[in-house]
Amino acid sequence: MTARYRTGLYVPGDRPDRFRSAEDSGAGLVVFDLEDAVAPERKSAARDAVAEWFRDGRRGSAAAQVRVNAGDEEDLRAVCALAPEVGIRLPKVESTRDLDQAVALAPGRPLIALLESARGVVNAVEIAQHPAVVALALGESDLRSEVGGGEAMITHARLSMLFAARAAGLPAPMASVYPAIRDLEGLADDTRRAADLGLFGRMAAHPLQLPVIDAVFAPTDADVAWAREVLSAVRRGGVATLASGEMVDPAMRGRAERILGSIEPRS
Repeated sequence: MTARYRTGLYVPGDRPDRFRSAEDSGAGLVVFDLEDAVAPERKSAARDAVAEWFRDGRRGSAAAQVRVNAGDEEDLRAVCALAPEVGIRLPKVESTRDLDQAVALAPGRPLIALLESARGVVNAVEIAQHPAVVALALGESDLRSEVGGGEAMITHARLSMLFAARAAGLPAPMASVYPAIRDLEGLADDTRRAADLGLFGRMAAHPLQLPVIDAVFAPTDADVAWAREVLSAVRRGGVATLASGEMVDPAMRGRAERILGSIEPRS
């Protein structure tokens, strides 16, 4: 299972002047974007800028991914030259054929499959089971454009993705970017809805959004204390009683481990 991040931040690949601030933002994950954030005539410059950033060894300690353009062979080959742990964020995945094509050009790379269409959501189970896929993610803006509908449609898509990921042994997906950058109250409300559904973490388009997202997913001291007590209690097997009087059993181990696993020093 791949790492879980409370916060992720996109940075345009053709804005190397922003790379350092993205690295220093406190996000657990930085995604260097060669796709939507870059104008068509700037794609080549973006590839070169990202390659130079990694080559010069100026990166911070955040995890890194590169969002490529769907089906772009040059993007995929460029990522192959980067450090082996750099993941490929692959847009518009609709079938395992899309994944096989990416693997052929960038073998051995961890793939994060972005589901951005009705076909992608419907095929989420088989996509999640592909051996190169380490996580799923949803492209909510693209999905709204294709499918229409409101929050009920997004909730259905989020849950479909979540169950596909967990059934395949993948981590709970991160929520998609909230596009209204300065609507922090709306961001908090929607992030809580995503968390209540079982998603974990969220991508951001601007560092301003990171503290709001972090606050939703960061475990409280009480959560951490409960998780540690549960793991200690169930280690002996059978049913146990916590100091609070709550009865626990091994079925609660997974929840406790997820809470402790969400303690992320950088976020």
